[in-house]
Amino acid sequence: MSKKNKKFSSVEIIDIGSKGLSIAKSDDGIVLMVKKGVPGDVVDIETYRKKKNYYLGNITKYHSKSDLRTKAECEHFGTCGGCKWQDVLYDAQTNLKERKIKYAVQHVFDNCKIEPIIKCENQYFYRNKLEFSFTDNRWLTNEEISNSGTDLERRGVGFHISGMWDKVVDINKCHLQPDPSNQIRLSVKDFAIKNNISFHNSRSKKGLLRGIMIRNTSLDQFMVIIQFFENDINSIELILNHLKNKFKQLSSIQYIINNKGNDSIYDQKINLFHGEEYIEEMIGELKFKIFPKSFFQTNTNQTIKLYQVVKDLANLKGNEIVYDLYSGLGTITQFLAKEASKVIGIESIGEAVISARESAVYNNINNVEFEAGDMKKIFTSEFISKHGNPDVIITDPPRDGMHKDVIKEILNLDTKTIVYVSCNPSTQCRDLELLKVKYDIHKTQPVDMFPHTDHVENIVLLKLKD
Repeated sequence: MSKKNKKFSSVEIIDIGSKGLSIAKSDDGIVLMVKKGVPGDVVDIETYRKKKNYYLGNITKYHSKSDLRTKAECEHFGTCGGCKWQDVLYDAQTNLKERKIKYAVQHVFDNCKIEPIIKCENQYFYRNKLEFSFTDNRWLTNEEISNSGTDLERRGVGFHISGMWDKVVDINKCHLQPDPSNQIRLSVKDFAIKNNISFHNSRSKKGLLRGIMIRNTSLDQFMVIIQFFENDINSIELILNHLKNKFKQLSSIQYIINNKGNDSIYDQKINLFHGEEYIEEMIGELKFKIFPKSFFQTNTNQTIKLYQVVKDLANLKGNEIVYDLYSGLGTITQFLAKEASKVIGIESIGEAVISARESAVYNNINNVEFEAGDMKKIFTSEFISKHGNPDVIITDPPRDGMHKDVIKEILNLDTKTIVYVSCNPSTQCRDLELLKVKYDIHKTQPVDMFPHTDHVENIVLLKLKD
């Protein structure tokens, strides 16, 4: 046995880590990270890889299973790369997420109170956007492999196996997006098979049908964008007309011809086939246009709750200048506008800034401004001189957190109130460590945006020290 392959008997799973892994610790203090474990399980583990501070391993035997376990709803659980906590009771999931936030934040601020997590009322069918990949060589289950003598249909459409870019699980029913999402995806698949339209192969780089994105809003508007690898206009129109005729409720049908190495759409031309170029969503009293490339929080109901917390923590009186850093489509910017004198949004993606400006006009909001550019380059003393010293800063950076130059500029301002929204507690706490030279935490509010995953959104209220 290799030095990295170790066996551990009757080890208890003690916590949940990232990316669906669970954590155990041996009697001699070795940290073990494994799949398919739930806190409270007692298991045998065999490791297969040594990392700097822990070992990766597989569970080889369950001696007893945790009381936190429940039956997963989805037939694809354990094979599909998503919803890795679906076999954990929801209350236990949220308790684990609270603990994750508490552990991270209290490493920076001692005795910081963590408010109870804001739970998600709908633990299933809560997403407003999903992307699926077509394949001519779908992932086979062990049962299918053992019955390999049968004539198997290898074409499919679904999600990639976690960590495997060329392996796709054919999804029968996904529990993430409301109907008719499943019907749309399966209808395109069945129609293409019936009409002998080719499915993509990511290795050979052949095959017409490459991917499908389905977006929906709380106004019951649906958008479908199909990616094709080849410009076979006859087959493309055949599929798109099928969608148009079968699903009358579709507000927008669009398509992309993408023959590059990856399936990202942000550098691709979007072609409108039917309906509008956008669908509409409401956040409070505000209406926003959602285009194929638009970034928009994928859990609308929880987004509204999150924005309300941001507004409450900002505690605006009507005469403040507010900066909204990493403003995206300007949703938070506009959500706060009625409560402030002026709100300035800063965003690196030019298309998002254009959309934010248009939506502000659409919503008849005239006390917001949007600036486009790299945050660390645009957020300078010259910018402050132009727009005025902020009374409140809202910051909602990407997973990597804020650049140190941005934090340095914030510290120069002595802004009284900062509301920091983050989808990554680790980088958030790294930034809080830098900010605590001048700021104290007054409130920490986690929000569960994605049930059955380890992801958690966290909102921190910072106040300038006296």
